[in-house]
Amino acid sequence: MNPVYQKTFFLKSANLISQLPPDVSIEVAFVGRSNSGKSSAINAITNQSSLARTSKTPGRTQLINLFQIDPRDESRFIVDLPGYGYAKVPQKIKKHWETELANYLTLRQSLRGVFIMMDIRHDPSEYDMQMLHWCNSRGLEAHILLTKCDKLKRGPGINALQKMRAELAKQFDQFSIQLFSSTKRIGIDEAHGKLDEWFQF
Repeated sequence: MNPVYQKTFFLKSANLISQLPPDVSIEVAFVGRSNSGKSSAINAITNQSSLARTSKTPGRTQLINLFQIDPRDESRFIVDLPGYGYAKVPQKIKKHWETELANYLTLRQSLRGVFIMMDIRHDPSEYDMQMLHWCNSRGLEAHILLTKCDKLKRGPGINALQKMRAELAKQFDQFSIQLFSSTKRIGIDEAHGKLDEWFQF
């Protein structure tokens, strides 16, 4: 485990990408369906119980939340993007999210890679596939966390991982994928390895 991630702290929330810091840093975005375990994954990776707000109600993340990796380093950030899919929010807000998400993913030069949370028990959603297409069109690598893998036994979990990797490889060439569980802390070191690569640690 890279201890630097335990220093991560909440910096600010933004409703527009224009409210983010100057576009000259290194950012890694976390995205996923509203009930995919995105906030729990951020908390597990940073070894903090409540850094990212978790809720039993999908769609609570309604702003772009920025987390600075190190108080002494203003150049590396985790960006928690609003969840997509099942959020029970007004259509106007959904439309705003979609616009800002597209702008961030296509225009933000600081973005080095994207963590996509997918519940291992479900097939990728339309939004998940769109996210992968966005990343590939920009030449960005996507790293998929198959979350909640503790819900399956080890054998079926590995089978699900291999099946997903093979299926996605038919369409995409710039992605990596792993098993992950925030509750059982499975896959933390592997996730840190990808962050180290993108943050250039």
